[in-house]
Amino acid sequence: MGSHQEREENGGAAAEGQDISAPGSIHNFESLHRLLEANLKPPIFQEVSRLLLGLNCGRPLQRISLPMAATTLSEAHNFDLQAFCFHADAEFLRQQQIVRVGLIQNSIALPTTAHVLDQKNALMQKVKPMIDAAGASGVNILCLQEAWMMPFAFCTREKRWCEFAEPVNGESTQFLQKLARKYNMVIVNPILERDVNHGETIWNTAIVIGNHGNIIGIHRKNHIPRVGDFNESTYYMEGNTGHPVFETAYGKIAINICYGRHHPLNWLAFGLNGAEIVFNPSATVGELSEPMWPIEARNAAIANSYFVGSINRVGTEIFPNAFTSGDGKPEHSDFGHFYGSSHFSAPDASCTPSLSRYRDGLMVSDMDLNLCRQLKDKWGFRMTARYELYAEMLSKFGCFGTVIPAVSLIKKAKADIKCLKL
Repeated sequence: MGSHQEREENGGAAAEGQDISAPGSIHNFESLHRLLEANLKPPIFQEVSRLLLGLNCGRPLQRISLPMAATTLSEAHNFDLQAFCFHADAEFLRQQQIVRVGLIQNSIALPTTAHVLDQKNALMQKVKPMIDAAGASGVNILCLQEAWMMPFAFCTREKRWCEFAEPVNGESTQFLQKLARKYNMVIVNPILERDVNHGETIWNTAIVIGNHGNIIGIHRKNHIPRVGDFNESTYYMEGNTGHPVFETAYGKIAINICYGRHHPLNWLAFGLNGAEIVFNPSATVGELSEPMWPIEARNAAIANSYFVGSINRVGTEIFPNAFTSGDGKPEHSDFGHFYGSSHFSAPDASCTPSLSRYRDGLMVSDMDLNLCRQLKDKWGFRMTARYELYAEMLSKFGCFGTVIPAVSLIKKAKADIKCLKL
């Protein structure tokens, strides 16, 4: 990819003529990986990469050359474009199950003060070249970032941002359905959902659009943060869809939305339900979560023997009215810098480098889904897990950590029923 090589030679910074000290860069580099590559001798860098990124089937992750149509779009619209391949060992009884998967990260397109419709339309036009690049690259499954059709306004507690909410079959879904049909691509569409069938309730939802433009299903965010500037429960509460796994034309996928990545049992449930790829569309800032970002999803991929696609938006979003948070800081008008760094993790502990910390980006990966079962066979995590012990322990815990033995709960329920009869 010529554009990538040009950036590598330029220290990984933005293309010529742009400000290379962009907010979010690491000493003018787009990512830690590019900083290390530019400053370490090749043999040392190779060893450092092995320790940081792991090995896939005993060798470093291989880059993929993408079609010129994709790289041309990357250069014309200034988005980071990277592509890699996860291999699996050859098997006697199964053919390869290779699927090409894509992740898109982006900043907002207009100031948060612009008209809601203008912001939505601008975001669709901003993201479309990246979707076109994914289509030109033959991507089978594509996932966008959390609440991609709006600024991440859930820090403000202002209800007017509910205007960005839309029904499952709203404008973003209709926009993506056309592209799904055009490119024969499954697309995951994370939005702020307005549930028009149940009292206009608002949810944080991911819609799975099939490769024929059909809606396969939805998943609503299971875990809602209440930390720092994350005031999301002002807008929506915990979802009611459980841990669905969606059977697509290209593999079994699930969506662990944002804050759910901090809950190991959430990851576990998607694995137990048969997921082969779990997407984690997110919106998170560096000061709060960046040390955890390369660890949690990778650990989930290892522990649950599936692939993980981690997506984070980029940029700093300024809001018209200052707001306060739960950590005692003075009032402020922005959430902080969304550090991008989208990447893939594999069940064998290998992972891709990250996309840019400050530019839009498309990450593409070929993955042989046979690797999922191969790692289950190798480590035996599913066979050696003691689910009956975990279930017994969990049954003793009620809300907010109160220990309530299961037997006591049953006795209380029976007593309550007896009282009602009297």
